[in-house]
Amino acid sequence: MIYKLRIPFEEERMAQNGNVGAVALVALLTIPILAQETIGRTSSTSSKATPIPWTLSLITSGYIVPKDQSYVSPDFSADHAKLHLEARYNNEALDTGSLWVGYNFSAGKKVVLNVTPMIGGVFGSIKGIAPGYLFTLAHMQFQLYSNGELVFDAQNGGRSFFYNWNQITYSPLKWLHAGLVSQRTRVYETGLGIQRGVLVGITYKEVDFTTNIFNFGWTTPTEVLSLGLSF
Repeated sequence: MIYKLRIPFEEERMAQNGNVGAVALVALLTIPILAQETIGRTSSTSSKATPIPWTLSLITSGYIVPKDQSYVSPDFSADHAKLHLEARYNNEALDTGSLWVGYNFSAGKKVVLNVTPMIGGVFGSIKGIAPGYLFTLAHMQFQLYSNGELVFDAQNGGRSFFYNWNQITYSPLKWLHAGLVSQRTRVYETGLGIQRGVLVGITYKEVDFTTNIFNFGWTTPTEVLSLGLSF
């Protein structure tokens, strides 16, 4: 970029009167200012903001249901800054999928809170819409997690329901976590409105494997085996 130095009227008059030294002083004072402007504009043009990467996760859960149909439920999510996208299958009902979009909120340092309100579309054996949420509260080795959705069945309002999964875990080691879990679902029936159980899981790098055992001591246990991959 080329700058043209224009001498103000007063300096022009001094030049006409032969005050060449004063004009030279003004010029010398002006050059550093122009140089700073040139450097600032060049650096702002050449520098680029660091792109925010996507965070991807795939969790596949196998439900071993006594005296009922066992099934697999995959859940794929993608996060980019505040944007949350998710796709689920066999979560609201068998042979049913759902697509979600949400907004991530985060707060805290020692006690970290993450909340994601979402809205989803449900299709398959159930068709409708579902507002939902993801919630995580973590402090040191403890973590409270909750995932819920209110499914409005567009074909039969009587089949609308609230699905919910809650768990609280403790991680005595970086690779080990254990805790309590509860679930409210209509995918299968066990005679219990809210299923309760325990979980234990191990983590290795980006891979997590968790075993959940529901209803032990109340009825025949239901096992949920979950394999999670993060990339």
